[in-house]
Amino acid sequence: MLPKEIQKEAEEKMKKALEAAVREFSEISTGRANPHLIEGIKIDYYGTPTSIKQLASISVPDARLIIIQPWDISIIIEIEKAILKSNIGLNPANDGKVVRLAIPQLSKERREELAKHVKDLAEKGRISLRTIRRDENEAIKAANSTEFGLGASIWSRNIQRAEKLAGLCGGAAGYAAGARQAPNAAKPR
Repeated sequence: MLPKEIQKEAEEKMKKALEAAVREFSEISTGRANPHLIEGIKIDYYGTPTSIKQLASISVPDARLIIIQPWDISIIIEIEKAILKSNIGLNPANDGKVVRLAIPQLSKERREELAKHVKDLAEKGRISLRTIRRDENEAIKAANSTEFGLGASIWSRNIQRAEKLAGLCGGAAGYAAGARQAPNAAKPR
C-alpha cells in the first residue's frame, strides 16, 4: 500500500473516531432534556431489538421534560422497561398514551461523577486517535522499505504529512471533548 493510500485510510478512521466521540458526548445527561439521551435505547419489538426513535416520536416541550409518544400504544410498558433497564437515571411516568421523563436537577455528586465520565470519554477518544496515528506511521515506515524502493526524502515528507493530519484530528477531538488546555496552564519543563 502506498503512503498516500495509508494516509487517506487513516484520515477516514480518524474522522470516524471523532464522530464516535462526539456521539458519546451527546448522550451524556447534563440536567437538560435532550432526545439523544434515549434515542439509542433498544426495545424488543416483536422479537426484534428496535430503537425508540423508530417506534415513537420524541419531543422536548421544556428544559426538564422528554415526552415519548409511541405509534403503537401497546408497547408503552416495553418502553418503560427499556428506559429503566438502560440505567440512565430517569424514571418514566406512563399515562396510557405517552411516556414522560422528568429530568431532575443535577446534584453536586452527580456533577462530579459526570465530570469524571467526560474526562474518561475524552481520554478514550484521544487514545483511539493516537492508536490510529501510530498504526499509520508504522504502515508508512513499512511501505517505505526497500521493497517499494522509496527514498528517505519521500518517507520523511509522508511522516510529516501524517503527523500534521493526526495533529489536526487530535486537536478537533480535544476541542469536541472540551478538553482544550487552558492558556495559562503550566508548561512542561
